[in-house]
Amino acid sequence: MMIGPNFGVKLAVPAAANRPSLNSPLINYALKGLERCWLPGERRWSHIYHLDGRASPNESIPHSDVFYTLNVLLGMSRVVERPIGIDIPEIFHRNVMQLTALPVRKYAFGMALWAAAELDLPIPEQVTGEVKGILSDESRWSTFRAQDLGMLLTGVVAQARAGNREWTCFAAPLFRFLKERFHSESGLFFDAPCGFRRRFASFATQTYLSIACYQYGEFLGDASALVMADTCVRDLIAVQGPQGEWPWFFDALSGRVLDFYEVYSVHQYGMAPALLEWAERFGRRETRDALIKGFNWVLGHNQLGRTMLVPELGLTIRSQVRKHELKTKAPRVLRAVKNVWRDKGGTLIDNANVGVRLECRSYELGWILWSFGRRTGLPELTHNHVFAVEPAELA
Repeated sequence: MMIGPNFGVKLAVPAAANRPSLNSPLINYALKGLERCWLPGERRWSHIYHLDGRASPNESIPHSDVFYTLNVLLGMSRVVERPIGIDIPEIFHRNVMQLTALPVRKYAFGMALWAAAELDLPIPEQVTGEVKGILSDESRWSTFRAQDLGMLLTGVVAQARAGNREWTCFAAPLFRFLKERFHSESGLFFDAPCGFRRRFASFATQTYLSIACYQYGEFLGDASALVMADTCVRDLIAVQGPQGEWPWFFDALSGRVLDFYEVYSVHQYGMAPALLEWAERFGRRETRDALIKGFNWVLGHNQLGRTMLVPELGLTIRSQVRKHELKTKAPRVLRAVKNVWRDKGGTLIDNANVGVRLECRSYELGWILWSFGRRTGLPELTHNHVFAVEPAELA
């Protein structure tokens, strides 16, 4: 992967590489896709790569680009052979400095902490001061959404584990806030500490907060955090769809699925595997089967019987969605509210009414790098023949 002023999309085999790549085919597939998403002038990966055939497929939204880039760099921390020409410290510094200039959500600061810890990179003092200001003022926490809290707690723990003990003092208060305001008796997590939106929680809500609980529980030896995370994973596996679909929307109060759609590819191949890796480490045996079943959804074992991969580009198709909701979320919101009111659960719909969202986002490929960069024991996934692409130019 040549990343520089003249960066293009051509992949080159290294001259000394008459040897197998140390990366799995799955990882090289994701690296190939990230070449397509690179914005050379901005030195970051794009918000969206459109797959509808338009002449300029990369769409940039600066604050989203920056967050996605930090997510990709987190994934790069687990890549055995990184592409030649990718200056990770430079890209990290350039983008992390944008956190104080752009209208980013609080979770972007958590991702910065996490990525910096995993890559062993310093965080600029200006950014450190901003994050510590957020973490020191608990009156501001009432505005946190689940992703904000989950990533900030994960980032704080990652920094403390990396030896930066100045962050340790923030871990226990953040976890206490999570336990008191975000944990539901159903076993799932709320999306916010209060308000109408609170009980309407996404799969991402469950993922980010469960990973944070696993991280915190392991590092500080808090069994209650591990139990909370494990209970959430158990409940998620119990409602996984018949073809491995991870439902998108839940009523955290009751634990019911409110809506399966959209079914996002990144959940199937990236975020769920990241969470299930933790659950497997702590003894939940059914996680392997759930992971494989979910991943196979991307390979074509899904409602539409189609692959969610774009092999010639190394990209993935974002989601399967109700056709009439490709351009609006309003019906989905209304349906969720109705299902709560009627005490009704979400179900899969007729295949004829399901379409695909033709886009790929760079952070999705970053999650592949994180979840499978160092993962062994799943060759049916990591070395599946569908990922047999020419490797990027590697160091």
